[in-house]
Amino acid sequence: MPYRTLDLAEAASYLHLTRVELEHLVRTSDIPFVTRGSRIAFLRGALDEWASRRILGAAPKSLDDIHRRSTQASQEYLEAEALLPSLLKPGQIDLQLPSKTKKSALRDIVALAETTGAVLDPAALRASLEEREELCSTALPGGFALLHSRHHQEYLFESSFIAFARTLQEIHFGSPDGLPTRLFFLVCCHDERLHLHALARLCTVLLKSDVVPLLFSLSDRDELYDALIAAEKAVLEGRKRTRPAIEST
Repeated sequence: MPYRTLDLAEAASYLHLTRVELEHLVRTSDIPFVTRGSRIAFLRGALDEWASRRILGAAPKSLDDIHRRSTQASQEYLEAEALLPSLLKPGQIDLQLPSKTKKSALRDIVALAETTGAVLDPAALRASLEEREELCSTALPGGFALLHSRHHQEYLFESSFIAFARTLQEIHFGSPDGLPTRLFFLVCCHDERLHLHALARLCTVLLKSDVVPLLFSLSDRDELYDALIAAEKAVLEGRKRTRPAIEST
């Protein structure tokens, strides 16, 4: 729930930070927190907002670090390191979304999400997506956006999933580079531990592989699905090859 409070240890674990790193962010006021007497606490909803903006706005080196930490933590609750095969299915892909505006794009992708059978409250999901976009656009340079609720709310979903849509028309969605967006990923996680990890994984796959041009060009959704799965596999294999050098620095 967005108004649940976490202590220092809980917040550090949720964000995949050390306690020392989190205390530094508090001292420099670089993270939202509240004080309860002499005790520091964190609102889970505020942490979600902060963490998602941190992931979407991360420089390449910082994103690598965020992704590495979230991947290590995920080994405690995920059977496989690859995430996309379990969250994204070909039936959750639409390559002809008719949306013409930002508002209609959110409406249409929620309708796509409903076809999974995992959305418990479509109206609440759409409202939360709109709130998140009003806070700060989830569009990134390159023509894609990583849509997600403003607050991670488990009760919206029966299970975790990712949906993907490509619009027929370009939409000005608030990308930092000022260019339009046509590729939309919707990340919906029932498990709060998975939410930030899924965002970090998608960002890494899209920015660290050559899959984005294929997402624009492929006309067959099964081929596009296979391209995404292959891109994640390549990113994970590349991370494993470079792990000794990273860990020795």
